[in-house]
Amino acid sequence: MHPPALALSDVTFAWPGRGGFSLSCMSFEMAQGESVLLLGASGSGKSTLLSLVCGIATADAGQVSVGGTDLGTLRAGARDRFRAEQIGVIFQQFNLLPYARVVDNILLPLRFAPRRRARAGAAAPEAARLCAALGLPEDVLKTQAGRLSVGQQQRVAVARALIGAPPLIVADEPTSALDAATQDSFLSLLFEQANKAGSSLLMVSHDERLGARFDRVIRLQDIVTTQRDAA
Repeated sequence: MHPPALALSDVTFAWPGRGGFSLSCMSFEMAQGESVLLLGASGSGKSTLLSLVCGIATADAGQVSVGGTDLGTLRAGARDRFRAEQIGVIFQQFNLLPYARVVDNILLPLRFAPRRRARAGAAAPEAARLCAALGLPEDVLKTQAGRLSVGQQQRVAVARALIGAPPLIVADEPTSALDAATQDSFLSLLFEQANKAGSSLLMVSHDERLGARFDRVIRLQDIVTTQRDAA
């Protein structure tokens, strides 16, 4: 029996110096290959939860497990390597290197993830294929990421998350900068690639219209409790 793609149990976390903002999640689980949409309004704790899932932040108590690995048992360097191998992350703010070429941004996770690099095969052609599928122009690979439009930067961030078929794809509001037509084609590509690789997909959004595409839709307040102390 395969372990869950993602499991949170009795998790509590508080940001230091953020006005006393804290979050707790007693139980949440995703099966391998499942797609889940978490719906929540701004300030509801979506990004904090994703930081815990990706090991960017570590729980104060409880357990966050990805593919059966408890992230709390890993030191910081090991968590970074694990994230590079196992999780493709689409950040809301993209987190691209603005002066690096698009191709270098897309291939960046593979530098720290030998097994993911092996799955990607011929990495540069795979990066080009993903860019083409996302509707980016042919010459974009040699362009500095900082010279692209916001929508183009977002699609580059998506290609970086998809390359090498990571077992878990985590997306933080990935459609927010896309128009309706591009949003639809992006979601089609994202699901196509996730299904092809057998990857699980966890996406957070405030847009309820996206729900029909997912195996499950969960409202964040049903699994997460947050608190912000008065200043």
